[in-house]
Amino acid sequence: MAADAKYQGVYPQLVAKIIASYVSHHNVTAEQIPELIGSVHRAIDALGRPVEPPRTLTPAVPIRRSVQHDAVICLECGWKGKMLRRHLSTRHGLSSDQYLKRWSLSSDHPLTAPAYSAQRSTLARELGLGRGRRQSVAGSPAAGGARPRRGRPRGSRSGAATRP
Repeated sequence: MAADAKYQGVYPQLVAKIIASYVSHHNVTAEQIPELIGSVHRAIDALGRPVEPPRTLTPAVPIRRSVQHDAVICLECGWKGKMLRRHLSTRHGLSSDQYLKRWSLSSDHPLTAPAYSAQRSTLARELGLGRGRRQSVAGSPAAGGARPRRGRPRGSRSGAATRP
């Protein structure tokens, strides 16, 4: 009973066993061991306690105002830009799916400004992207004729026979 009161419910043998197993498989300096012991002790001690309820999230701007014609606004910090994907990953460490799930947004919620999407779409159409291969001319090899071979032509090696 006295040992239980001293270690507040955490068994020192269990902590020692966990630390020994960890140290045998990882490179740990002598200065890191006390912190490792403390973190394992705290983790085991917290196992029986109830988890704190998650905080309610408050967006930086109202969700309806987060998508504008020429910009989208991050609900985490209020950053305003044309595309959110890179901002979310670099500043907040979130993927697009995690962001949408965190703020309870639908999967079709835009993360790119509508005007910017239209501009990129127009540019892609002008460049002919997404149409597949272009129609070939009747005289070209792809129109049904034999394709010319690439590389050196096959044939007899007349040069090899004349070598001394």
